[in-house]
Amino acid sequence: MDKIQILWADDEIDLLKPHILFLQEKGYDVQTATSGDEAIELVGKNHYAAVLLDENMPGLSGLETLNRLKSKQPDLPVIMITKSEEEYLMEDAIGSKISDYLIKPVNPKQILLSLKKTLDNRRLISEKTTSNYQQEFRQIGMSLSDRLSWNEWIDVYKKLVYWELELDKSKDESMMEILKMQKAEANKLYGKFIENNYIAWLNGKSQNPPLFSHTIFKAKVAPLLDKDETTFVVLIDNLRYDQWKIIQPIISDYFNVESEDLYSSILPTATQYARNAFFSGLMPSEIEKRFPNMWLNDEEEGGKNLHEEDLLVEQLKRLGKDVKHSYNKITNHAAGKRLSENMGNLMQNKLNVIVYNFVDMLSHARTEMEVIRELADDEKAYRSITLSWFEHSPLHDILKQIAAKKCKLVITTDHGTIKVTEPSKVVGDKNVNTNLRYKQGKSLDYVKKDVFEIRNPADAFLPKQHVSTAFVFVKDDKFFAYPNNFNYYVNYYRNTFQHGGISLEEMIIPFITLSAK
Repeated sequence: MDKIQILWADDEIDLLKPHILFLQEKGYDVQTATSGDEAIELVGKNHYAAVLLDENMPGLSGLETLNRLKSKQPDLPVIMITKSEEEYLMEDAIGSKISDYLIKPVNPKQILLSLKKTLDNRRLISEKTTSNYQQEFRQIGMSLSDRLSWNEWIDVYKKLVYWELELDKSKDESMMEILKMQKAEANKLYGKFIENNYIAWLNGKSQNPPLFSHTIFKAKVAPLLDKDETTFVVLIDNLRYDQWKIIQPIISDYFNVESEDLYSSILPTATQYARNAFFSGLMPSEIEKRFPNMWLNDEEEGGKNLHEEDLLVEQLKRLGKDVKHSYNKITNHAAGKRLSENMGNLMQNKLNVIVYNFVDMLSHARTEMEVIRELADDEKAYRSITLSWFEHSPLHDILKQIAAKKCKLVITTDHGTIKVTEPSKVVGDKNVNTNLRYKQGKSLDYVKKDVFEIRNPADAFLPKQHVSTAFVFVKDDKFFAYPNNFNYYVNYYRNTFQHGGISLEEMIIPFITLSAK
């Protein structure tokens, strides 16, 4: 096996020969330099895995050498070695992105440990992650064979997301494939769980139902309005639990997470249904009955979410919350910037609701734009592009301002999305809706094993447009496709992110309560 090349720069290098021999025995090819200038020259000519750098050398100092090395090779790992324990030196070195910091006298094992930590860190973490998931794999598999409750399904989903994010870091492709298979099995069983329980939950015939789109506001937001502080509810459309976990570390710089709840989107897991239910505190058929001017069915022309603020006002009245509030819907970058610049005007309100549509736009753009398809061609990349957007978005600035004013913050969503891979044939008349994960209409023909069918929409508090209207929700990672132009349709939509149906990703969604640090 080839030895790992490292460079050790120290003006007293002759005194370090026993250390160098020890490292050579451990598989390192140690080249030496006696000054900063020589180290810079050698780094320019050779490829080193790491540099051991003495801080106190005559001529060019260790810190000056470090800065020049980093300007040439920013990713080169540098381990600083010094006699001094001065805090400013440590801070300067750490600020210059050293990989480790050792104080003389150092022994050979100390240096070996530092090199292993620096160079093998990713491999060691990857191996440990793989080993830990192998153990957890068996436990998750055993729990899936039980009759799980809603809360137990939440635990399973949290574990699957945790290991998905950990394996992302480890880059172990074989274990990631095993996780995908386990997640697919979980989704298959979750689809059966929803079929067996959903109607009973909604009709009060089952104990311990989940909090749903139409009950979460009353249960979780309304109590916050009784407290002596301003509350912001930021609803990020399409935000899955894994995407929340990706942006959480940034938000944790200025907020503490008070509670991380997961609630259930109603069916269909689509904006028109789930988000209107969230703001109204009512199920779709109840909205249609009470406020017919605020509800449009799938086949009717016009915007389907134009009355969210009106529905919110009506819910606040029913809950007896006579509070000063605002509602803002952000659908593009410019609108986000305007809101960020206008935040001062919102601080006097008891409740401020912000609907932010970026993730929804991303999922649609990923379907329609080739460049976004390429940038977000798998789950990891989809999460990564969400993180990159958030870091540079007006929303990030908005949340910082909320923290600075010590306001309460809720981050939530209306539904998630799933990456679809397998088509399921469906036939319907020209009035059938276009969504790929659910269909509603009359005379539908579909593959029964692929769907959860609701023959009587009233059972699920869904509008009934015709006497024979039915709803069908596709399960697993399938998507509806018509027999006409089947191959073209399948190739266009396969591996896109869709919502409307039944899956862990679409239905089990975050509701996060935070307080400013």
